Amino acid sequence: MIERPGYILATIVVYMGVCLLLGFVAWRRTKTLSDFILGGRSLGSWVTAFSAQATDMSGWLLMGLPGLAYASGFDAVWMAGGLILGTWANWRFVAQPLRVRTEQLNNALTLPDYFEYRFEDTRRLLRTICALFILIFFIFYTSSGFVASARLFQTLFGMDYLPAMFWGSIVMLAYTFLGGFLAVSWSDVLQATLMFVALVLVGILGLSLAGGVSETFSALAERSPDLLDPMIGDAGEALGLLGIASLVAWGLGYPGQPHILARFMAIKSPGQMRTARRVAMTWVVIALTAAILVGLTAVLALEPLRGPDTEKAFILMSTTYLHPLLAGICLSGILAAVMSTASAQMLVASSAFAQDIYRGLLRPNADPKELLLIGRGAVLGIAVVAFWLATDPESTVLDLVAWAWAGFGAAFGPAIVLSLYWPRMTRNGALAGIIVGGVTVVLWQQGEGPLFELYEIIPGVGLSAVAIWLVSVLDRAEPPRTLSQQRVSSS
Repeated sequence: MIERPGYILATIVVYMGVCLLLGFVAWRRTKTLSDFILGGRSLGSWVTAFSAQATDMSGWLLMGLPGLAYASGFDAVWMAGGLILGTWANWRFVAQPLRVRTEQLNNALTLPDYFEYRFEDTRRLLRTICALFILIFFIFYTSSGFVASARLFQTLFGMDYLPAMFWGSIVMLAYTFLGGFLAVSWSDVLQATLMFVALVLVGILGLSLAGGVSETFSALAERSPDLLDPMIGDAGEALGLLGIASLVAWGLGYPGQPHILARFMAIKSPGQMRTARRVAMTWVVIALTAAILVGLTAVLALEPLRGPDTEKAFILMSTTYLHPLLAGICLSGILAAVMSTASAQMLVASSAFAQDIYRGLLRPNADPKELLLIGRGAVLGIAVVAFWLATDPESTVLDLVAWAWAGFGAAFGPAIVLSLYWPRMTRNGALAGIIVGGVTVVLWQQGEGPLFELYEIIPGVGLSAVAIWLVSVLDRAEPPRTLSQQRVSSS
């Protein structure tokens, strides 16, 4: 437990109060399931950019990535580079086409909606399979946010793991339940700002403690030369081609993340996407750089950390060297990162249940109020299951995020990209790619041998793309359709 927690607690309470206020205001404006899921497609370019990046960079940005840099050093730049490239490609090649097509295709609100309308799947197999994968992977993804909140409250207030996780997650559940997409998106602007300021502040703090940039790298070289070698990973082991590929491959996951794609679908006008992309890229490059600096400078400034405790590097840097009021702002940044992503994940998972399973399969004629009630109830149910999965105190944020990120990237990424750019893709091809990608990620971790040390997103994405191409080529039951034939009136 840290000393003088009163300032920090007060800052966090104020931050939580603002989030709840946003949830209440959004609740007054949320009347239908469309409002709850996509906010009526009303986001501006800056809100879209901040919301997408806050949703993307969860608690792992302030805990997992600094922890990786602390433990293994400069090899963390491989992951950061892959994420930067993946972010740019997603904004450049997926964001605007997906926004246009989802509105054209019967105003699709979710990815299962989009796939069903895109391939005219009257049997609704695509909708069902997509919704099931979304529920499975998002429950694990959300649990990573609960683990991060538990780590924060444990360190701050000396609480046991389970009570810490409960109090750290209750507010994000409350404002997601109340306000849905608008509450999540509005609060994302505040949260992205907090995350950015906190990372830059603590990164600069770390450099100043070491005496400057050149002094930092000189001290690291003296402490352990391996920390500055991007080819050396944790415990002084060589990364090798598989290790480097696994880190860079995080960028492959972006086209398949439903919580990020939902932000693209919700922007008011496709013409605003270019401004949003520029804002988002500026944010992500600076934030990732600062996160790595925090981890590297923490090696010099803190007592040695081991195991899951390496993910506390940012917390300890803030609470040890900053005034409690500033530390409270920085630690609110962690809570912001956790809340922004976990709330978005709960929201997308609840929409998969309400829109794609309940309405799509069970109650096609359900009225808007009933669907809104079901959507809010699903948020509670998903949170309970995710909480149960996060009860293991040995869980690490980065491991949970890595698995869920790979699952979405492999299941949906190739299907999204090819459905936007390859008119010959068929319904059966999409179904095969989604199933092969998702199942590959699930099974890959069970394998043994050097090859299975490769991050599962690589074989998942590769096999998914091959399955889509092969089945679509062989599929003679559905002739190729032109883009004009695929177009469906938004009315």
